[in-house]
Amino acid sequence: MTSAMTSDTHREQNLRARWHATTAAAGAAPDRDPAPYADRLLTAWAEPQRKYHTTAHLADVLARIDVLADARPDETQDRDQDQDQDRPAVELAAWFHDAVYRPDRSENEERSASLAERALPELGIDDARTAEVARLVRLTVTHDPAPGDANGELLCDADLGVLAGTPQEYAAYAAAVRAEYGFVPDEAFRAGRAAVLRQLLELPRLFRTAYGAAHWEAPARANLAAELAELGEASS
Repeated sequence: MTSAMTSDTHREQNLRARWHATTAAAGAAPDRDPAPYADRLLTAWAEPQRKYHTTAHLADVLARIDVLADARPDETQDRDQDQDQDRPAVELAAWFHDAVYRPDRSENEERSASLAERALPELGIDDARTAEVARLVRLTVTHDPAPGDANGELLCDADLGVLAGTPQEYAAYAAAVRAEYGFVPDEAFRAGRAAVLRQLLELPRLFRTAYGAAHWEAPARANLAAELAELGEASS
């Protein structure tokens, strides 16, 4: 077995264990088996058209949720924030936010949210938490949580945290995104990608959590600006 295969197997084992823990924390009925749902989700996340939106991305988002939720820059502020956060709902939203993904379609988030709305009640998870998970999945269309939306801030920052990687990590992310859109001609891709990058750079804040703002904002903006400059050079 190659090291890559070993890594993939280890990741899948960890994800399955986490799914079981998260569904239990979210209030799944003890007589409902969560394993078949993990099977279906992991199969979806491993579809061949995915180059970036893979199980590695899912694992990364969950890991960043841990970093953000466990950060303690201000103890008093974080105690209040923790009371507003529904961490099991955020983690379930991470599982579902790209569960349906076709790079040539625009309704991925809506279909992913609908999948959560069907699956979670089958596991015995209550209506309120199911609705919150679906809301959070739909929020990833814009990554623009309202002020005070602690769950939305946590999920959106965790999802966008890839933008703050090292230059090498960011280059790998950008290459994977391009691979997912391999059916798009170069000129059209450059124009569309540049528009996305400019839209992100024009936001007053990419990250809404205290940790994300302090640790990820500056490197993310540097990475976005560098890619935008490269796209400009490529089109000139």
